[in-house]
Amino acid sequence: MNGEVIDLKKTGAQIVAECLLEQGVDTAFGYPGGNVINLYDALFEYSDRIKHILTAHEQGAAHAADGYARTTGKTGVVFATSGPGATNLVTGLANAFMDSIPVVAITGNVTSSQLGRDTFQEIDIFGVTMPVTKHNFIVKNVKDLAKVLRKAFYIAASGRPGPVLVDILKDVFIATTDFETEKPKTIEPYTEKVREEDIDECVSMIEMSKRPMIMAGGGIILSNASKELYEFVKKVDSPVTQTIMGLGSFPADDPYYTGLTGMHGSKASALAVNNCDLLIAIGARFSDRVISSAAHFAKRAKIVHIDVDAAEINKNIKTHHSIVGDAKYVLEKLNSKLSPRKHTEWVNEVLEWKKQYPHIEGAENVVSPQYVIETVHDLVGDDAIIATDVGQHQIWTAQCYPFKKPRTFVTSGGLGTMGFGLGAAIGSQIGNPDKRVVLFTGDGSFHMNLNELVTANMNGLPIVIIVMNNHVLGMVRQWQKLFFDKRFSQTTLDRKTDYVKLSEAFGGVGYVIDKKEDVKPVLKKALECKVPVVIDCRIDRDVNVLPMVPSGRPIDEQVTSLD
Repeated sequence: MNGEVIDLKKTGAQIVAECLLEQGVDTAFGYPGGNVINLYDALFEYSDRIKHILTAHEQGAAHAADGYARTTGKTGVVFATSGPGATNLVTGLANAFMDSIPVVAITGNVTSSQLGRDTFQEIDIFGVTMPVTKHNFIVKNVKDLAKVLRKAFYIAASGRPGPVLVDILKDVFIATTDFETEKPKTIEPYTEKVREEDIDECVSMIEMSKRPMIMAGGGIILSNASKELYEFVKKVDSPVTQTIMGLGSFPADDPYYTGLTGMHGSKASALAVNNCDLLIAIGARFSDRVISSAAHFAKRAKIVHIDVDAAEINKNIKTHHSIVGDAKYVLEKLNSKLSPRKHTEWVNEVLEWKKQYPHIEGAENVVSPQYVIETVHDLVGDDAIIATDVGQHQIWTAQCYPFKKPRTFVTSGGLGTMGFGLGAAIGSQIGNPDKRVVLFTGDGSFHMNLNELVTANMNGLPIVIIVMNNHVLGMVRQWQKLFFDKRFSQTTLDRKTDYVKLSEAFGGVGYVIDKKEDVKPVLKKALECKVPVVIDCRIDRDVNVLPMVPSGRPIDEQVTSLD
């Protein structure tokens, strides 16, 4: 080396950047502050290799990292400073935790000498986030930093994915230590609890079944198992339904697909689940919105549960057989051992239910949500990424949009976070610059996150935002209508927001859809824009999400009209 001395020492802030590069991270979302100022100074040095997206609010950054992760299959990264910066991440971390999304959040904290003294902008974010993260760390010594960051990325993406928080003291960012690059540990599918006898038992149960039914959840998408699921469905010769997190794992236009399952699922799915003799749930956790009444769920069936997380087995539904392991791996094993089955009579019965109970269409000659959603699909095709906030518009999208590919639907399933949508759409567009991103939101949800229009416009993101504007909190109002004698307490909004002017004020474009004839021409104009577009899509406040199952009732006892 001609006597040259190589200095391997780096500051903690530089080590964070180097570890991100090790992990293949090229994009991070966040907001600077006093206790991460050294980190942001290092990011300036690495700006040619790590793109930083400055959001309007840390919650928006957390949702953007989440949307980025869902649609790319990579781990999302978000930065925040201490105190309020860190606590602003909590909802986003909880959202990712509930939906098993890999995110690494890196926060700053006060110096070690100030820790625990109620110092300005000090908060115990380690303690605060413990219930809503897969794991979390606090780093007090720069020598531990690289090891902790590498472990955080591994934990976030391995097994059942989830968010991990790394809280770093300010003096750790400043301190120096030796650093050597390491190749990331390979993340292998979780298979250690998959036993051949369990696979064989499942095959035997399938072979004995006359009326099998498959329920696909978000675990199919997280394990990239859509191809294996398709083969499995055809081999078993079984109808298939999907949870809201599983949408896109199986093509919606396939005749074997019965529609969404659960509280707002299709009648065909409900009847098939409650009349099958074998229910095979893959990568789904039997949430209350799926099963409604546990005592009446799939009461004629033996239940097989395949999930990567052993804690989910027998948690909400008692199963007859289970396999704990990666969905892709388990399906590959099952497919290799299964001979093709034939259940013609059962499949035809289910197909007849599909014809008899099609999904409820919107009214003619008005701006119906269903027509808008279906028109969007006609215009953008199957590769577009569709994001939603939470509420009626979310369920209409899940019911009506024919998702055919995984990682094309971005929604808050477990936590039900109003305000999730715009941040998630931004992360989706940043991660997929060549894909069209459309956000369906409601006027209630949109007012919770519209500040992120500044982020979309700063970055020139051509996201089309369709505000289903009914001037009410529609889903809560619907429950008030059905169960509370139409006492519409605090669900009538009637806000004066001019969405066109609002979008223009942020640097985008705005349009109005006021009648059915507006829908297609306005959407076409919006899709031609190279900047964010907000569409004020005016719908009737009394349009309901149907069918619905009242809480605690069997899933086939559906309400189909509120009149």
